[in-house]
Amino acid sequence: MSLKPSYIQPGQDFNRDTNYIEDRITRDARDGWPVEPGRYRLVAARACPWANRTTIVRRLLGLEGVISLGLPGPTHDKNSWTFDLDPGGVDPVLGIERLQQAFLARFPDYPRGITVPAIVDVPTGKVVTNNYPQITLDFETEWAAYHRVGAPDLYPQGLRAEIDEVADLIFHDVNNGVYKCGFAGNQKSYERAYDALFARLDWLEERLAGQRYLVGDTITEADIRLFTTLARFDAVYHGHFKCNRNKLSEMPVLWAYARDLFQTSGFGDTIDFDQIKKHYYVTHVDINPSGIVPKGPDAAAWLAPHSRADLGGRPFGAGTPPNAPVPAERIAG
Repeated sequence: MSLKPSYIQPGQDFNRDTNYIEDRITRDARDGWPVEPGRYRLVAARACPWANRTTIVRRLLGLEGVISLGLPGPTHDKNSWTFDLDPGGVDPVLGIERLQQAFLARFPDYPRGITVPAIVDVPTGKVVTNNYPQITLDFETEWAAYHRVGAPDLYPQGLRAEIDEVADLIFHDVNNGVYKCGFAGNQKSYERAYDALFARLDWLEERLAGQRYLVGDTITEADIRLFTTLARFDAVYHGHFKCNRNKLSEMPVLWAYARDLFQTSGFGDTIDFDQIKKHYYVTHVDINPSGIVPKGPDAAAWLAPHSRADLGGRPFGAGTPPNAPVPAERIAG
């Protein structure tokens, strides 16, 4: 049986399976999983935009010493992500070669895809959840007692309704929209997703022309959710997923906004462009059967001045920037 993953169903729209393990880690342990420092391991591949959200939030809130981080390599087969970057190809904390093993330890007949991010209960080796939208919200709320001094409020109570509304629009048209383009099984599906994607990017270009951040005057959950797609746009989605009306770097407001976040501690230091490109161009064999990984674009452009501070805003609100990444989690280069 071939272990090559397949993403395109000929003639069909791309429909993401959003049925995740809905257990939550909470202060009241309502699902049997209490907030407990040192108990859980976040498994989050650098390549994946959904996982990238969790690594940014973990950095901004200073949860590195509370929730450990496992980093699978950038490629995988149809069975799951593997820990091929670790010595012997084994996660040093969980003692497993594949994330799939943590899912099967809890659900022996787990029927869905093995996805990152996932949180694993270290004592039992069992997956707790892979519900990525809820994971970051719980980091921001349920784990508040363990946030670093000066941690920003990424999900302010008074702005939650607007953050949720904006994030939902971004999810359907941008975060998932690029995949609906790239994994479309017919021309009409692709063009419908393409039109929705660029209509939303134009909307964002207009929204951000007069304000530094998406909601309020500080970085929130909404910015984090948009950033991880923008960071991959020119490197992957523009060419590989045929999202090619224009590059991000050709949209002045969004490009400056993305650079502003990239140059903010906790954002750019979680981005590994080499792993990102390798994941998409090597793993998606039904789109790129040659497996050739492009050399460009030049990542140095992300460090160009952006002038977004002229709009005001306070990146961390009343808080402070996070510390530098811990040595074991620094990206080479």
